Amino acid sequence: MAEHYYTVTWDQLHRDARALAWRLMDTGPYTGIVAISRGGLIPAAIIARELDLRLVESVCVVTYQDEQRGEPIVTKLPAAAGDGTGFLIIDDLVDSGTTARVVRALLPKAYFACVYAKPQGREAVDTFVTEVSQDTWILFPWDTEPQFIEPLARRTPV
Repeated sequence: MAEHYYTVTWDQLHRDARALAWRLMDTGPYTGIVAISRGGLIPAAIIARELDLRLVESVCVVTYQDEQRGEPIVTKLPAAAGDGTGFLIIDDLVDSGTTARVVRALLPKAYFACVYAKPQGREAVDTFVTEVSQDTWILFPWDTEPQFIEPLARRTPV
């Protein structure tokens, strides 16, 4: 289990993905995007719109089951992207860098960007918007639902 949790709302994710698109404006031009499934799909759609890209490919890599990390398994290759020339790889988060290194090996000539980065993985990507601590688990809006929680002062210390 993670030591800290950070909740990202839909609005915040949209703002952060647009901030990443703004940062990417001067790094192209790009022919298309490769979204890392599943977390990179929504940021990739936002960035594709902002960069006016119509070619969106995906690569599917299974690394986590809930909060447990395993060996990465590529379940779908990004066939349209070739060696990555002219492509932008998008993911929601780089954590340890395991998935990023697998995808980079598949697309060595692509530019790799993610919205959030942790210290152990940030060297595996070319750019990101926000860094979070390694012991923080990001709760993305597609993984959560709004509900009441006790105020911090009323909670039992862990």
